[in-house]
Amino acid sequence: MKPLLYSFRRCPFAIRARLAISVSGVEVETQEISLRAKPKEMLACSPKGTVPVLKFSDGRVIEQSLDIMHWALAQNDPQHWLDDDVAINAEMQLLIQRNDEWFKPRLDLYKYAVRYPQHPESHYREQAEPFLAELDERLKNDGHLLAGRHTLADMAIFPFIRQFNNVNPDWFYASRYQFLIRWLNELLQSELFLGVMQKESD
Repeated sequence: MKPLLYSFRRCPFAIRARLAISVSGVEVETQEISLRAKPKEMLACSPKGTVPVLKFSDGRVIEQSLDIMHWALAQNDPQHWLDDDVAINAEMQLLIQRNDEWFKPRLDLYKYAVRYPQHPESHYREQAEPFLAELDERLKNDGHLLAGRHTLADMAIFPFIRQFNNVNPDWFYASRYQFLIRWLNELLQSELFLGVMQKESD
């Protein structure tokens, strides 16, 4: 039996897991869930209640998106998202960690600014901007975050920049982060991304 992936289409963590699974060519069954009515089967195998979750027929469960990405790429990594260079892999992990632990909380404040009326939306956006500036600087040379090609870092971080852009696209596309905008647009238009965002009913 194929592994079962519990997913939510717009969740950036789920998107990056689906990107790695898709590029690897590994076959899984995907179950789109409702965040308001999470399936009991998913909660039974992963009480944390967040997606993505990958469940195997032998009962094994992978609950973290990065672990799912590494699992898929360990089966097949045709575009070399991982690198043989230990230093490059370490840099990738540090950049992804900064995205997940530093940028994501600030992104959430920006996205849900109406819930935090003590500051205007622009305040929360400014708090997140140092990471945008860091990525933009990295992208200046060759349009990639590191290693001269799309790596795990690009693909793990991209869904969160997409989410940031979606809060206020007019601001984002008028911003000074022109290399980041170009990188985002390229990934948004890629066959890989369009494929993993396709609705099951399409």
